[in-house]
Amino acid sequence: MVSRAYSVAFQGVEARMVEVQCAVTAGLPAFSIVGLPDKAVSEARDRVRTALSSMAIALPSKRITVNLSPADLPKEGSHFDLPVAMALLAALDILPDDVTQNIVALGELSLDGTLVPVVGALPAAMAAAEHNRGLLCPAGSGAEAAWVGTTQVIAAATLGDVVRHYTGQNPLPPAEPGEVPDAPQGRDLRDVKGQERAKRALEIAAAGRHHLMFVGTPGSGKSMLAARLPSILPPLTPAEALETSMIHSLAGLLDEGGISRARPFREPHHTASMAAIIGGGRQAKPGEVSLAHNGVLFMDEFPEFPRTVLETLRQPIETGEVMIARANAHVKYPCRFMLVAAANPCKCGYLSDPDRACARVPHCGEDYLGRISGPLMDRFDLRVDVPPVAFTDLDLPAGGDSSVEVAARVAHARSVQATRYKDMDAMRVNADAEGDQLEKIATPDSEARALLVKAAERFNLSARGYHRVIRVARTIADLEGSDTVRKPHIAEAISFRLAGPAVS
Repeated sequence: MVSRAYSVAFQGVEARMVEVQCAVTAGLPAFSIVGLPDKAVSEARDRVRTALSSMAIALPSKRITVNLSPADLPKEGSHFDLPVAMALLAALDILPDDVTQNIVALGELSLDGTLVPVVGALPAAMAAAEHNRGLLCPAGSGAEAAWVGTTQVIAAATLGDVVRHYTGQNPLPPAEPGEVPDAPQGRDLRDVKGQERAKRALEIAAAGRHHLMFVGTPGSGKSMLAARLPSILPPLTPAEALETSMIHSLAGLLDEGGISRARPFREPHHTASMAAIIGGGRQAKPGEVSLAHNGVLFMDEFPEFPRTVLETLRQPIETGEVMIARANAHVKYPCRFMLVAAANPCKCGYLSDPDRACARVPHCGEDYLGRISGPLMDRFDLRVDVPPVAFTDLDLPAGGDSSVEVAARVAHARSVQATRYKDMDAMRVNADAEGDQLEKIATPDSEARALLVKAAERFNLSARGYHRVIRVARTIADLEGSDTVRKPHIAEAISFRLAGPAVS
């Protein structure tokens, strides 16, 4: 007789169902796991054997074979410990077979039978709900998995608790969703002295999720401006929060099962590898571009990143997803993020300062910013020169709008876009609009179109640059509350397009 339990194997954010089959047959005593397990899964037999021994359950002197089906799907991770133990307990008639077949289990076993939290509880709960099964997981993963809400989640602290629950000795209550942590109080945009044009660019970028690049001398406030971007972004919608949390669940970043409504803000160091930025590694884990999904990816010292890393950003920026192709895995992750880059104008940083610029002007700037390819630069919707602020201005009182005031305008513009794209799954903000849809929602009036055509001819805008100007102009119009894209909107969008290096 073959007993069965179920678990999942992760391929990106997708959790694929795995049937764990267990047979106890006559033969030389042995305990083997087949079905393309990795090292962690193969070692499950020792953890399961010792955990059962701690419960005074001795394995019979027979041949125990566990098969993970489908056998050609790679199985990775210690979360297979619990389903293997469940299938074995059913084969030993300790648990009812019909119970183990109606749940999806995942969890790592300690040698004393304690269940250790594992990554991926949220996507596993989604898969269990799709297959009309409940979910069994460690107590530390229950609050995270319970957010799905459409399937029962049982969170147990030990394997003994699991046995007592399913045999009716001591039923466990269903797990409750974790607390939604309050978004941390962001730094106020009003703290930035001067830089009104850069603040305006931040507002436009936040309203339409446009990619933004700051270029300025050291100490001019580029990083300071970027650090205040989260304070003006609207909170994640419930759908976006679930999407983002599934990725963070696979990366083990959810804190005590709480799903945050704050948009991600990732700022990798310029020494980060390609696998860290794009994703990869032994288990093809999500990288920074995916961890920034529905949020912001801030890359300071942009030209200092390896050229190969920068070039890999081009496709994710356009498609909103990244395919990690490895010899043993092809995994796709979503990555709709807003890229904010900051760079010095040259290696020494003082290209625009006649008193401090080096003798290699302008070649030092061309060489330094030349590390950023034209096709990648073409993907920035907004480019802003950030001039230095005079030290005499630092003593002036704070001026300009606060983050709360700017956030209100951004939230209103985002709500307009949410209504505009409510029937389109692939479009949520103006940065997503393209083709016929872009023409429909952002057709400039006659004066605006004449200006756009003239600028495109004068500055030799690429087709991508032409459409990105229209997208930015649509966002500017949304911030103003205008239904029509007019000449001032196009003019401001063009001014941001032509600023900075490498005009295209």
